[in-house]
Amino acid sequence: MGPGEKIYVPATPYEAGPLHGVLSPFEPGTRTLPAGYQIDPQFKPIPCDIVFEKDVPVTMRDGVTIYVDIFRPVGSEKVPVLIAWSPYGKSGGTAPKVTMLYTMLGMDNAIVSGLAKFEAPDPAYWCVHGYAVCNPDPRGIAFCEGDAAMFGPQEGQDCHDLIEWLGVQGWCNGKVGMSGTSYLAISQWFTAAEQPPHLAAINPEEGLSDVYRDLVFRGGIPDFGFAERLRLNYTGAGQREDNSLEAQANPLVNALWDDKVAKFDRITVPAYVTASYSNTLHTMGTFRGWRRMASKEKWLRIHATQEWPDYYDEANTEDLRRFFDHFLKGADNGWEKTPRVRYAVHDMRGGDQENLPADSFPPEGVTNTKFFLHGGPRILAPIAPVPEIPAEYDSESNPALCSFTVRFDQETVLAGYPKAHLWVEARGSDDMDLFLLVQKLDAQGSHLSHITVPNSGARMQDITEQGSSVFRYKGSLGRLRVSARHLDPALSTDEVPAHSFDRVEKLSPGEVVDIEIDLSPMGMVFRPGEQLRLVIGARNITGPLVPLVTDLTPDNKGQHVIHTGGSRASYLQLPIMAG
Repeated sequence: MGPGEKIYVPATPYEAGPLHGVLSPFEPGTRTLPAGYQIDPQFKPIPCDIVFEKDVPVTMRDGVTIYVDIFRPVGSEKVPVLIAWSPYGKSGGTAPKVTMLYTMLGMDNAIVSGLAKFEAPDPAYWCVHGYAVCNPDPRGIAFCEGDAAMFGPQEGQDCHDLIEWLGVQGWCNGKVGMSGTSYLAISQWFTAAEQPPHLAAINPEEGLSDVYRDLVFRGGIPDFGFAERLRLNYTGAGQREDNSLEAQANPLVNALWDDKVAKFDRITVPAYVTASYSNTLHTMGTFRGWRRMASKEKWLRIHATQEWPDYYDEANTEDLRRFFDHFLKGADNGWEKTPRVRYAVHDMRGGDQENLPADSFPPEGVTNTKFFLHGGPRILAPIAPVPEIPAEYDSESNPALCSFTVRFDQETVLAGYPKAHLWVEARGSDDMDLFLLVQKLDAQGSHLSHITVPNSGARMQDITEQGSSVFRYKGSLGRLRVSARHLDPALSTDEVPAHSFDRVEKLSPGEVVDIEIDLSPMGMVFRPGEQLRLVIGARNITGPLVPLVTDLTPDNKGQHVIHTGGSRASYLQLPIMAG
């Protein structure tokens, strides 16, 4: 394969059966599920009669046929439809890997009917409120024809074709929406950019939007563990695209990766975007998508938990229905008066605030304030030290890090985008992999963290102690390979630096360079006496994203030197809200 070419390998064969869910056998046909129907005792019964069209063929523009399941209300009234696009299998909501995951996280499987795809809208809720739900298997998945694409325009084009097919069905009112979390959010960025005429609104909840920067090369550092885990979900008779192999063959941004960045300037449809500060896979991409999308009618809600319990929360589902009722049914329900931003503030002690209204994010009144690193006393202060005093560590030792703290003497709220501007040097190497964490300490200096799922028992404590970072919030994160430090002048701002990742600039012996590192957005309150700590280290501080994922291996050796003061005044920039 040449540079920039997609790489396909044989998919895992698909065998219908219990491992893929109750509805996994290929059984085309239409039937009515009566009110009270229960697909399995662990799921809730459906509250109304639902027409179930199973394994309906839909032909894509290139002749490839995919199969979809459609759940819709009984009756002659034309209804809008919500699409749940992902490769996870349209019967996957009852698969053991999903039910066991929910149980591990402390989520009751009875919150859904089992008719929903993993991470998707539940027909049991939406049908009773006058919506249809379409669960597709994309090309190459299960019984569908073709080869499975992994993120990008192919999925956007295919979902475009499905939207246009759904929009003219006799039972549809011509309005199509999309909803769902994670992969189901990612697919919305790429589909909305194709501008299908019948797409009337989207609801991306927590989804990366740039495969290079969010998934396989965050900060320019190779990190293929989750991509390798993700590809296990691509099961079918054909080939599947392999982002991990593509990353190994294409370590710099090129046309392949450009195709896997959502075309935000083409996303003009009304959007209800949901994000959190704590999702180490999706946070950066979700905020990027919301910032850059061209939609004039867009809303952002920042929550303080994990995406799945947030998505299925009853109050949040009702709130989402108001959005879709407005744009898919034309309801005059006052949705347009909803604050354009509702943000959260963590306190890490059980007193998190949510749904704080604002016109923008960062909210009005936030000032980006520099806190300079002092290499001697290892503090952060508003004034740079006059003498240049470096802080350093052995990148191959334990601990391979250095840190700096500031204690707040009055209540201080941070809400926005932090960043680090550092002067760095590698001794004994021509490169550095740097990992940053902005964390909260209590008045006694203990690190505060926050488990974001209902289960906070011993097992959850264990798996999130040094990994499973999407389930435990430990602070604002950033990372950068110093040879990838070149900034993209078209995308960078003082608030959020953006790197081009299209070149390698190794360090010469004794060379000191200044770098900017974007840190994940944050909302956090510090009470008087509490402290903020900036950690700079040579290892992935929070570990891999989820269980069973291999952590990255940094390419570090020798001494890392962080210069502070004088003409090399490194600083941490924090978004501080006026008191």
